[in-house]
Amino acid sequence: MKHPASPRVVTLVGPQGVGKTTLFESLLRSTGAEELRTAGGGGAATGRSMTLELSVAHTRFLGEEWTFIDTPGAPEFTQEARQALMVSDAAVVVCDASPERAAALAPLFTFLDARRIPHLLFLNVLEDGGSPVREVLEALQAVSSRPLVMREIPLRQGGHLMGVVDLVSERAWGQGKEGRPALISLPDSDKPREETARRELIERLADLDDTLLAQLLEDVIPPPQSLYAQLERALREDRLVPVFLGSAEQGLGLERLLKGLRHEAPTVDETRERLGIPSEMPVLVQSFKTHHQPHVGKLSMVRVWRGGLQEGDTLANSRVGGVQRVHGTKQTSAGTAREGEVVTVSRVDGLRTGDIADAQGTLTPKDWPLAPPPVHQLAIVAEKRTDDVKLTSALARLVEEDPSLSVDQDADTQMLLLGGQGELHLRQALEHLRTRMRVPVVTKPLPIPYRETLRKTGSHHARFKRQSGGHGQFGDVVVDVKPLPHGEGFRFVSAVVGGAIPKQYIPAVEEGVKDGLKRGPLGFPVVDVEVTLTGGTYHSVDSSDQAFRTTGRLALVEVLPKLEPVLLEPILQVDIHVPNEAIPRAQRLVTSRRGQILGFNTHPEIPGWEVLTAYVPQAEMQGFIVELRSASSGLGSFITKHDHYSELVGKQAERVVSHQQQAAAER
Repeated sequence: MKHPASPRVVTLVGPQGVGKTTLFESLLRSTGAEELRTAGGGGAATGRSMTLELSVAHTRFLGEEWTFIDTPGAPEFTQEARQALMVSDAAVVVCDASPERAAALAPLFTFLDARRIPHLLFLNVLEDGGSPVREVLEALQAVSSRPLVMREIPLRQGGHLMGVVDLVSERAWGQGKEGRPALISLPDSDKPREETARRELIERLADLDDTLLAQLLEDVIPPPQSLYAQLERALREDRLVPVFLGSAEQGLGLERLLKGLRHEAPTVDETRERLGIPSEMPVLVQSFKTHHQPHVGKLSMVRVWRGGLQEGDTLANSRVGGVQRVHGTKQTSAGTAREGEVVTVSRVDGLRTGDIADAQGTLTPKDWPLAPPPVHQLAIVAEKRTDDVKLTSALARLVEEDPSLSVDQDADTQMLLLGGQGELHLRQALEHLRTRMRVPVVTKPLPIPYRETLRKTGSHHARFKRQSGGHGQFGDVVVDVKPLPHGEGFRFVSAVVGGAIPKQYIPAVEEGVKDGLKRGPLGFPVVDVEVTLTGGTYHSVDSSDQAFRTTGRLALVEVLPKLEPVLLEPILQVDIHVPNEAIPRAQRLVTSRRGQILGFNTHPEIPGWEVLTAYVPQAEMQGFIVELRSASSGLGSFITKHDHYSELVGKQAERVVSHQQQAAAER
């Protein structure tokens, strides 16, 4: 049996609405931990509200220290959960008794398996109306590359969960006084079921151990201690997933889960070995969450991988301003932190989320999860123009806190674009800007980078002449303009002969032509055009670079309306990731938004999922993630990249041009 001196860290993960927060609070309550404060205040949370940020709490069980991390289950906050998992000794995957929700666990199992993070499964809320355990496990096994092994079977009475049977010790547990676990008799009617399940457990373990396999073939019954040792090793090496049962709300099965963790979850030493972190001194920490608090500054939540840490120490070439112990929203000064602990350190500016740091510097592990690309964007401006600089700084802090947010600037309008993982995610980000960063913003319609091109070829003679005392300005050019195939961009050719325009002025003509293409007759930049300078004249005194640049611009402004300009809209390639059963609904969503389906393939990483590839106009992508999640039980996501431009005509084009002209008139 393990008796680790250092705390162990366990993260609770799973889909939204399966009771993770209820389990989190029940585990703390059952171990006598201090009452947990929540962001809303007023004591312990009920577990019925949606968790939007990870929560850390400490407790003790049978004399050993534990840190539990509760994480959000909504797809918008996947990165938050993944970051916590990266510093955990083990994970408890929480699931309810609904086989149809197995697809929601597929991405999580894929992540855990790819990084060899040991994990247990806790089937929660096994009450009336739930599916049989075996049916649930069959559905879950289809999306897990590791074998799911039942550690317990449920005992029911009149359809209600009354207890569980530990398949290793073969003892039955129910609830006694004050909700505490109590030994109960195993009903005779359940003994055959228990014997069958225990045999299956041993067979699964025998697949991983030759000695146990030999015992099984010789009908030798292995002692419980041997099975415990096998389970511990198999979990540490991430070779199987033990399955525990219970009800978080009733507190049933929690002590068995805690004892399973106590016997089998890896220690910090074993986790360091898994991650390849040397065990020698000096101090080494890893940041997995960053906060910026008013009047406090930067706070980094870290796991201490080795050594001891105290205020005044150096981390990442910065002096540690403080070491705080975290319990829910409560932070208390700790001064020091031991190996294995999770604490918050202040004012270590060089420490970013994901960094492993010692006194001299930092590094980011190669397998640190990259934030997913944004699937929803908002154009934002500060409510007060005087807050523009403040907004830029606030957004940088916000993205440092949550790497799954992104900030870009639209090339045409220079508007700031805030990207995230969904509507809820961006609403939370805007609220943080308003309350914590003190920079309220307003949202604007998302700019679409329309372009225009030409259908006809034409020539034009432009002259610019101005006298204002002293040297005047004079430029004279003749240009041929013709459309190029889509995607060719811009091409400038000089065909001037005989010195009609001196060579030193030709680059200025090209710059003027580019100026004239920045805003075409329809109000958008003009692309896929070749302009050939064929002739012109100059004045030995009044001609200059500026005069010819102005003339080049005038030539394009005057000729473009005559060459049948046509609107182009950007088309994105969209790779849509959804469970198999959601593919038909995803296809209908694409076609309803003027999309073109290119095909679909089996997802390369997530079992039971597919990737639908399509072309979709960028103008149709606003709110796409909302409908996609609705069509895929909240699970779908996508990745986009610009593919090409396509002509847009008819009423849709007229509406775009009218809107652009109106916006230009208001500027």
